[in-house]
Amino acid sequence: MASDERIVPPQRIGFIGLGNMGTPMARRLAAAGYRLAVADAAAAAVERFRAHAACEAPATLKEIGATCRVIITMLPDGHIVRKVLMGEAGVVAGLTASGGPGAIVIDMTSASPVGTRVLGGELASLGITLLDAPVSGGVSRAVDGKLSIMAGGDAAVVARCRPVLENMGQVFLTGAPGSGHAMKALNNFLSAINLAAAGEAVLAGERFGLDPAKMIEIFNASTGRNTGTDNKYPKFVLSGTYDSGFALGLMAKDLRLALELARDTGASADLLQTCVNLWFQAEAQLGGRADNTEVVRYLQSRASPRGKADG
Repeated sequence: MASDERIVPPQRIGFIGLGNMGTPMARRLAAAGYRLAVADAAAAAVERFRAHAACEAPATLKEIGATCRVIITMLPDGHIVRKVLMGEAGVVAGLTASGGPGAIVIDMTSASPVGTRVLGGELASLGITLLDAPVSGGVSRAVDGKLSIMAGGDAAVVARCRPVLENMGQVFLTGAPGSGHAMKALNNFLSAINLAAAGEAVLAGERFGLDPAKMIEIFNASTGRNTGTDNKYPKFVLSGTYDSGFALGLMAKDLRLALELARDTGASADLLQTCVNLWFQAEAQLGGRADNTEVVRYLQSRASPRGKADG
């Protein structure tokens, strides 16, 4: 693979992380003709993927690194990414054994911007380029290939990777290494606070006697419209399914990353701190594996015993 060659099918790609988001993203790459070598901590996830998409499943992470020059990680957090890449028998051990210089790691995890810069420097010393390219849009947009992809890192390397990334969504260049992860954390802050605000507004209106579905309809035709009212509340809260596919604990983690970023830069973070407190309390009560939309259930549990106002 030449240093300026665009990464197109049938290029071999290592894809690590076959969770709710990683699975549909990897399936799109397989359907586009990329040759995938996949891995996940859960063997059952690998077997499910192999039943629906052409791929290989090497026995070790080191083997993936030894046989792939492009690696995609889609994992719960940056600590796991580091372990997968830099562990004694990790991906980087395979990359360096097979000739590390020129290899590309695309980390699509939501991770710490500061940690990403450190990891990027370590990989660069081995001749390996790291791009941080986290995504937004949820499972449905992952399935449709309509994610928002926030790509930080060398612009020329992003250009080479565009054919890969554009199979999964729309690519936005965010700037220097770590900037993609910074953008994702801040985006999820807005997403979280919009959902929590929608929940408080609807629950207050319902206790007054307003119909929740009618409230959402009016919000979405008015200035109160946001991602919480437009998408999450009608699809996952009013329906009672609470199955957006994104865990409450992961949202809490992203909020913590956003707060760390704000503190590191000296930015105002009053609303962000309130949002972090709310989501961490919800996580403590409901558990990190609860769907992020279940934060509304937490808000319901905090309501006082006072009944609805008389109409």
